[in-house]
Amino acid sequence: MTTKELRQNMRRGSFVFPFLLIQLLAILATVFEFQRGEVYRIDDGVGMLNVMLLVESGPFWAIVGAVCVVVMPLGGIILMGQELEEGNHELLLLTKLGRWKIVLGKFLTLWGLCTLTFVSLLPFVVVRYALGEVEWWYELACSTTVVGGSALVCAGVIGASAFKTIAGRVAMLLLFLISMLAGCGIPLAFSATVTKGCGIFYHLTAFSAVICYVSTGLALARSRLRLVVLAYEVKPSGMVIALLVCMPFAIGMVTTITWSFGGFVGLLGMALVSLRLDVSPKAPKWVKPPVANTPTPPALPT
Repeated sequence: MTTKELRQNMRRGSFVFPFLLIQLLAILATVFEFQRGEVYRIDDGVGMLNVMLLVESGPFWAIVGAVCVVVMPLGGIILMGQELEEGNHELLLLTKLGRWKIVLGKFLTLWGLCTLTFVSLLPFVVVRYALGEVEWWYELACSTTVVGGSALVCAGVIGASAFKTIAGRVAMLLLFLISMLAGCGIPLAFSATVTKGCGIFYHLTAFSAVICYVSTGLALARSRLRLVVLAYEVKPSGMVIALLVCMPFAIGMVTTITWSFGGFVGLLGMALVSLRLDVSPKAPKWVKPPVANTPTPPALPT
């Protein structure tokens, strides 16, 4: 399914035009930095998910971040809606594909397109080394920020695309982005302040933030694929929406309790909650299926 979606989306204008545009802009940005004669440098705060690195590092990384983190992920706002509106998800769920496989296929397709676009720009990164000394740690921080940021936004777009109306998709995407900025920004800012820079706890928190909100965004999309909801059950998508509202408060509380060092614990805990929030009911293996109660036709008179 991932291969099918990837082949289809690579032929769409939502991928082709941004791909060509970013190549042209990358050339212009590289020429501009050659004329400038130096590379922008930031000594403090070099770490993953530090968006200020992309903003203050010159036009190249600003363009890469804008296209790979914002423009291309937003093109997937219709991915899950196509399956739900046409009823394709019901046919898919009748096969061996589970809800997680369907959602992961959509996510890997969208994130794969963003990552493929970023990989195509790596030669420009090598060319930029001619502008000054090789600062591999700085370039690696910018690269992981783009890849991790695109994964976060792609997960949120996949979750929002599972809603039917445009207003619902926009509202869910805004809620996800607000929750993500608060839930990730609080522990990252506190860990960087305590360690006076991007230390080991900062990077643990950054990786945990990606895991947490990617799993939550995919859980939101997965909750919309539930075929049957009993009358006494809470609607699965409502539980995930409530989780998005409460996550920044829970993560902030854990960060405060651990003196700003253990924000990653709260992020990983929320990721586990999102994965277990909407579990498909399954009977144990030792339970035997009920005997079929099929009526037998009456015996024919002899």
